[in-house]
Amino acid sequence: MITPEQYGEELYAEDEQLNKVKQSILDNGIRDVSIVPGYGRLLTLLAKSSKAQSVLEIGALGGYSGICLARGLSEGGKLLSLELKEENAALARRNMADAGYGQIVNYRIGPALDSLIELERQGERFDFFFIDADKENYPAYLEYAIKLALPGAIIAGDNTLLRGRTLNPDKNGPAVLAMRKFNEMIARDERLISAFLPAYDGLALAMVK
Repeated sequence: MITPEQYGEELYAEDEQLNKVKQSILDNGIRDVSIVPGYGRLLTLLAKSSKAQSVLEIGALGGYSGICLARGLSEGGKLLSLELKEENAALARRNMADAGYGQIVNYRIGPALDSLIELERQGERFDFFFIDADKENYPAYLEYAIKLALPGAIIAGDNTLLRGRTLNPDKNGPAVLAMRKFNEMIARDERLISAFLPAYDGLALAMVK
């Protein structure tokens, strides 16, 4: 018996461009924690349906999610990606260029919170956010996303189940506690309209009112 996730993936043809990204991550000795294909397709759909023009990605890794987001951008749209490690950003930049999106993406290197503080100071605003970085800062990333959001902006946060640790009352490490707080914020913050998707490793979605 296959899982619902496996069944869903088998409906789609292999995406050679994204497979190349995953292989490049492994070839560079980086742990591949890219978004799963099913949720990657969802990011493209959401960006396209919301007519996203300005996307802020927190966590670039090798560019997998960046390509998914770029595929859904409206004409003239831009992607800004915050990435802690220079080597990850360099790999993501190469993969984005190989996919034909090198001209629409920019990277800011360093701790994401520092970049978010600077973006707020500069008065920058975005209409789509994807959060997939260090889990302990997820609540802070969500708060900044709301601050930097244009009305109607979409916010997506990946890995909300932490491979089941979020659900386990015996697991109470910093990342787990932060993720539980993030999930509760998504569900209860009156500034948001939201949904929680429990497939794969969990994805939280919200729209800023």
